[in-house]
Amino acid sequence: MSETLVIGHRNPDTDAICSAIAYAEFKRRTGMRDVVAARCGETNERIDFVLRQFGVPAPRFVSDVAPRVRDVMQSNVISVPPRTSMVDALTMMDQRNIRVLPVLDADRRCLGLLSIFKATKYFVPSTNRVFDSRRILSSVRMISRTLGAKMICAFEPDEEQDLVLMLAAMKATSFSTRLSNYAPEKLVVVVGDREDIQRIAIQGRVRVVIVTGGLDISTEIHDLARRNEVTLMISPHDSATTAMLCRASIPVSRLLREEFLRFHDDERLADIQQVAAISQFQTFPIEDADGRVVGILSKSDFLKPVNRKLILVDHNELTHAVQGADQLEILEVIDHHRLGAFSTAQPILFRNEPVGSTCTIVADLFLRHGIDPTPSIAGIMLAGLVTDTLNLTSPTSTQRDAEILAWLEKQSGVNAQDFTEKVFSSGSLLVSQPPEKAITADCKEYVEAGHRFSVAQIEELGFDAFWKRSDAVCAALARHRERQALYFAALFITDVVQQTSLLMVAGPSQLVDTIAYPEVVPGVFQMDGVVSRKKQLLPYLTSQLRQVSRNDA
Repeated sequence: MSETLVIGHRNPDTDAICSAIAYAEFKRRTGMRDVVAARCGETNERIDFVLRQFGVPAPRFVSDVAPRVRDVMQSNVISVPPRTSMVDALTMMDQRNIRVLPVLDADRRCLGLLSIFKATKYFVPSTNRVFDSRRILSSVRMISRTLGAKMICAFEPDEEQDLVLMLAAMKATSFSTRLSNYAPEKLVVVVGDREDIQRIAIQGRVRVVIVTGGLDISTEIHDLARRNEVTLMISPHDSATTAMLCRASIPVSRLLREEFLRFHDDERLADIQQVAAISQFQTFPIEDADGRVVGILSKSDFLKPVNRKLILVDHNELTHAVQGADQLEILEVIDHHRLGAFSTAQPILFRNEPVGSTCTIVADLFLRHGIDPTPSIAGIMLAGLVTDTLNLTSPTSTQRDAEILAWLEKQSGVNAQDFTEKVFSSGSLLVSQPPEKAITADCKEYVEAGHRFSVAQIEELGFDAFWKRSDAVCAALARHRERQALYFAALFITDVVQQTSLLMVAGPSQLVDTIAYPEVVPGVFQMDGVVSRKKQLLPYLTSQLRQVSRNDA
């Protein structure tokens, strides 16, 4: 299935979620098919409030977009149950031009694989196993079905046995002599209209007598077979064809290759490609989480293109992108952040503007193309804009943000000031989430001066919630730094009413000691007037990192 995912960064904030929803709608309205809004992180109470307010469902959750087995497997599984005759299975394989056939039970679990190679060994045994060419591993009913025979009388027709085929193309005396060399209860005698041979076989109480050529059987032979409990049937084929088809009546369960390589539909193609490439098998059953076969993968399927593409919104660095983004084609980037390390195999649409919100850029596209968004989509864009710019009070805000916000108020019928108060009072991450989740809800990683670090931001109405939990938050930040092997981890708590912030840093003293803002308690700094992670905090932290690097040098 072909699809294009419009997706924000990991640990998405309101702007990332809202811009994904709105830009997916814009692309649909301008003619792009199969475009889907997506997210690669959990929502929070504030985002959920916005979505409920405008009656819009959350974007599809996608944790990893790397090509999966399910993306290239053949989902139309051609298979047979274990009681299928070999002739039926071979007919299917010939008609479908396939060389390997999975055998599935009633619950669609794979019992094994049937291959042309193993079938060939059965029908053309080696010279030192010539006797195998006369073995029939089947039941009377399976033989009859395979031949399309008319059953005259049958005894224990469903018992599967190891039988021996005997073609009665000889004199009656020779046949009698030969008959005495075998256990009669294991013999399947194929004979034409030689009634003397038929009588000798039945009197000898063989297991089955098959009369070929569609020839009639006399009443005497019929009665004799019943009295001696000998299965009797009429084959429409000649003797040679009948003998061959008797052998082909073997159920596929007898010829299975029970050792085979299987994969799960959710496995990454990159993780299994090498294993599959060096495997002796050409075909692999694909199972779901419950062990049911949902597809078939051949080695040639690895060459198929994956029809999933990405449009990135509210970020342009692969370190912030959904996992696996580097393995897919990226069609567009819509963003308002600094440029990160990013390259593509071919030109793409890259729209990066110095405005306060990605939703400003998306709304501007609606406006420029003369497309009126629905009130709910306009409200979604308004929510992304006011939360990212703190209702135009952030230093990242521009005149274009103000113009677009005024337009969105008219399109949505929502007053921005009233809505801002509601959205920021809708829930405190520090109250609603445990510290480990609160500090990563809107967390981004960066690399600067050879060091990898993270900066998370939480926007609150005052600092009361933080101070009540500061010890637990501090401990969680330190654990996050250790788990992710970061040079330092920072948490930026912003009071959206007072337009001020606190900065908590878990990191080496060489860095912490360079921070010039007032230290309220160890590791927590008061940053009056600093509210933007992108435009104020990040440039400051990177300058301090460069200072540390110079000192170390």
